[in-house]
Amino acid sequence: MTTYYTKDDIIAKAKEIAHMIANTEEVEFFKKAEAQINENQFVREKIASLKTLQKQAVNFQHLGKERALNMIEGKIGGIEQEIDEIPVVQQFKQSQMDVNDLLQLVSNAIANAVTNEIIESTGGDLLRGETGSKVQNSTPGSCS
Repeated sequence: MTTYYTKDDIIAKAKEIAHMIANTEEVEFFKKAEAQINENQFVREKIASLKTLQKQAVNFQHLGKERALNMIEGKIGGIEQEIDEIPVVQQFKQSQMDVNDLLQLVSNAIANAVTNEIIESTGGDLLRGETGSKVQNSTPGSCS
């Protein structure tokens, strides 16, 4: 007999998986890297300068001051490059990518498992990735 699950059952499991992900080495490293960035005076000052320049850029863009905007955008690019070269920022960005990779891995695993279950439950062909109804309708001699 087939067991059916409700959306609430699925959300409960999703929360359980979210809790598991939140307690991985990848997320722990991300939290530590973020804390190091927040504690780093140099990084904080650079980010504050960057935010000020970004506000100026928005104002210059709004006022149509192209030369001033280009100059500010150059400064923004320079500060972004300085920030990106700081080892703790590089570690933070790498940890972000690692967490995103983990989330993508989980998402793909769920999608693939659902697809495979559908194919198997309909008597389909996993190698072809076809459900049972498609396999039955594509056999030679059918009225397609």
